[in-house]
Amino acid sequence: MCQINVNQYLSNNENWVKEVLAKDAAYFDELKIGQHPKALLLGCSDSRVNPSKVLGTELGELFIHRNIANVVSHTDLNFLSVMQYAVEALGVRDIIVYGHYGCGGIKAAYENKANGLIDNWLANIKDVIRHYRKDLEAIADENEKLNRLVEYNVLEQIENIKQSSVYTEALAKRIKLNLHGWVFDLSTGLVRNLKEEVVV
Repeated sequence: MCQINVNQYLSNNENWVKEVLAKDAAYFDELKIGQHPKALLLGCSDSRVNPSKVLGTELGELFIHRNIANVVSHTDLNFLSVMQYAVEALGVRDIIVYGHYGCGGIKAAYENKANGLIDNWLANIKDVIRHYRKDLEAIADENEKLNRLVEYNVLEQIENIKQSSVYTEALAKRIKLNLHGWVFDLSTGLVRNLKEEVVV
């Protein structure tokens, strides 16, 4: 594994600032005024799936929350608080659940081995496995099976959002929230829109 001197990140930051200011001298003056994100994105913590880079967004465009395997847990006050702030304070109307193929959390839940503390978190994904057991058992190829589980997990997390108090309160106030299920493919770099491509 390649080691990096973490101080290199600070040097990279200085270079980035110079590049940004060379293109737009007022960039940071505008940025400090406040944020107006277009969407809330719930993604996986995996270091390979940086949504801002993959989706080509600028600072301030996405309000992002990340956790292991992009799970919406009804006991996760962290995510629910993020969602409430995004919807009620920032006026966000689009929520993206952003999974990725090759997800270690999905694989660990599927393999069902003892992993310690994380097993409590993975129980959310084991519920998805139980719900789609017959469909998953019908897939012979293990890699394809895990990819399908990634897709089912994204779609189930959308359903979990619909059960949250933030979502139901938004509906009661006649606020329409658009929910999107996307999966990043590490082998191609492309993002798939599951709600258009996958029928469950």
